[in-house]
Amino acid sequence: MKKLLALAVIAGGVLFVIKRNKDAKAEADLWREATAPTDGPLGTVSANGNAPAKAAGAGHNN
Repeated sequence: MKKLLALAVIAGGVLFVIKRNKDAKAEADLWREATAPTDGPLGTVSANGNAPAKAAGAGHNN
């Protein structure tokens, strides 16, 4: 019984490490995609990550 419990604990630990590595790779891929250079000087987003004021219709004080 103890051997079976030890085997279950080891298998759980291995699965946990595999899941963590997979999650870390996915996060790294997202970061790489988010920080990839664009064709234009700022692409379609402003420097702070929001939509440009002209495209959003903001910045008009009428």
